[in-house]
Amino acid sequence: MGTIKAFYTMPHPPIVVPEVGWGEERKIKATTDAFYKVSEEIASLDIDTIIIVTPHGPVFSDAVALSCDDSIKGDLGSFRAPQVSFNMEINIPLTEKIINLAKAEGILTAQITKKSARKYGIDYKLDHGAMVPLYFVNKKVSNYKLVHITYGMLPKLQLYKFGMCIRKAVEDSDTNAVFIASGDLSHKLSYEGPYGYVPEGEMFDREIISLLQKGDVVGVFNMDSNVIEKAAECGLRSYYVMLGAMNGYDFNGNLLSYEGTFGVGYSIMSFSFEKSSRDMYNTLLEKNKERFQVKTANADPYVRLARESLTYYLLQGGYMEVPDYVTKEMLDTKRGVFVSLKKEGQLRGCIGTIFPVTKSVAEEIIRNAVEAGTQDPRFSPVTEDELEDIDFSVDVLTEPELTTREELDPRRYGVIVRWRGRTGLLLPDLDGVDTVEEQLDIARRKAGIPSHADYSIERFEVIRHGE
Repeated sequence: MGTIKAFYTMPHPPIVVPEVGWGEERKIKATTDAFYKVSEEIASLDIDTIIIVTPHGPVFSDAVALSCDDSIKGDLGSFRAPQVSFNMEINIPLTEKIINLAKAEGILTAQITKKSARKYGIDYKLDHGAMVPLYFVNKKVSNYKLVHITYGMLPKLQLYKFGMCIRKAVEDSDTNAVFIASGDLSHKLSYEGPYGYVPEGEMFDREIISLLQKGDVVGVFNMDSNVIEKAAECGLRSYYVMLGAMNGYDFNGNLLSYEGTFGVGYSIMSFSFEKSSRDMYNTLLEKNKERFQVKTANADPYVRLARESLTYYLLQGGYMEVPDYVTKEMLDTKRGVFVSLKKEGQLRGCIGTIFPVTKSVAEEIIRNAVEAGTQDPRFSPVTEDELEDIDFSVDVLTEPELTTREELDPRRYGVIVRWRGRTGLLLPDLDGVDTVEEQLDIARRKAGIPSHADYSIERFEVIRHGE
């Protein structure tokens, strides 16, 4: 019977590699020291396989990617250090066992080989999310095989379940492994950093570190999706998979280092753990159902109508009638309406009307909720089993009015630009849209209006209803 002997979270800043950093790595010495400490720990464990989950391989919206050729190569040439190269042997039997167990659980996987990589239009190579941690591991450890996994944009409970599949695959084999969850924390810790600053960055880093230290899995899965989105992290999904592989253990995280010197959070953590009779997966399922029940029970009629409209359409194949609970205002008012869907904090669909095309706001919501879930060309249609994981919001537009650049405020007003029959719209108060010029430029490009065109500008406000 195989076992996962240790679990680690590791960041992947290329600058920590001396051949890349050229002395800058000295500014994050605590991170370097912790990397070497982990490599020494792994060297003492007598393992034959390292399982690493990374954000920077081929990421699929609906599948987890696993490298499936006999070996995989990579180097840090993209960071001006091509001499730092890797040629890793893949543990094919264990990788295939993981894939088969995931398939039995209904979790899609993408098997990446040189041949399939060409089909997907990607390169078959080791990514820096794996290479940076392995750079330090390889200083102390050799003669091991690799399981190389890139998380997908799946619901977090599916990623947790995938982690459970990894654990079972190891235990059904004769493999002794360690598990590395590769990922940086917030990328928005400093105004001087490459990604800027938001207060949610520091909030996210403090909270995720504290929750992992306490072994609070439910807390990790209950983190505020708005904070997660604004923090701009890339490690949380790796952690979901790792926590799934730790299902059936009580654990505590041991923080070896944390630094945000360059405006990005780098956390290295090891874990002490022991077997437990608790099945955290079923606990998470129950908590998820409770959250959904609370969310739907407290939803205002605008959001409730949007959710019920799309649900009815997916189940019945048609538009629902206006229900009794809608308010008089929703029946008597005609306005443009945008319905937005988000899943795990990521946009899943958004369709709206600038001006009303139905008899009331209620009918506008019914129509646009279905369109957002089934007709947004940027996304595949929403499926019935996704509905509980989706958050709905409804924006009711005020009457647009002609305006000038000087009278705009991207936090308060949305914009409509028009030129020769072309129309572009952008809603107000969007993340990453902080100036009037950014707002107008995005709206103009959406409509295909040239930058030199003398286009008209209208502004509007929205009344936003969300879950």
